Amino acid sequence: MEASQISIIIPVLNEASKIAETLANAQNASNVEVIVVDGGSQDQTVAISLSSGAKVLSSPAGRAGQMNAGALAANGEILLFLHGDTRLPKGFDTLIRQAIASPDTIAGAFELRIDAHLRGLWLIEKIVNARSRWFSMPYGDQAIFLKNIVFKEIGGFPCLPIMEDFELMRRLRGLGKIAIVSAAVLTSGRRWQKLGVLKTTLINQLIIIGYFLGVPLKILVRCYRL
Repeated sequence: MEASQISIIIPVLNEASKIAETLANAQNASNVEVIVVDGGSQDQTVAISLSSGAKVLSSPAGRAGQMNAGALAANGEILLFLHGDTRLPKGFDTLIRQAIASPDTIAGAFELRIDAHLRGLWLIEKIVNARSRWFSMPYGDQAIFLKNIVFKEIGGFPCLPIMEDFELMRRLRGLGKIAIVSAAVLTSGRRWQKLGVLKTTLINQLIIIGYFLGVPLKILVRCYRL
């Protein structure tokens, strides 16, 4: 019996410096299709993606909309949403199929590692991974996966300019178990390197608090882009 196909959906915007490595890593698996959804890149992102053999779509910029567009075009029984600057662990395809095969599991994600050598990042990684397991709340940089049929049933990602992954997981958490695979994705540390560990952590936490307090999303987006 052939393994379920995994559709890897990668929303991108000017990711020429990272996308080739991400795609090579994602394609190193069995029975996967890779869909890159470009939000209007001005660099070589699209050309690099096409040369890799990935299916490339165009969509208005906005991660939620781009991921929904990719899911709509996906053929796989399982959807995996991957950031353009993130590399999957070895054997990720087998790990996903094993996790999603559990009857009580509705979705899943991986543990997180950050690709930077900065003091304190090891603690951030531990906190993120503990939060994901204790509260069943992984975020988008942990490569969220779920069955295509479930994604359609819940209406996909909410059309938000930020926190779309948070809202998706809140919906899914009420439907079943969120599995956290004991293997880590490796995500770019460029934002941490640019802003520093303390400032990045503070901004991230303020955005979550602001979201719960009803701060307008356009303000939260400006804060995230500081």
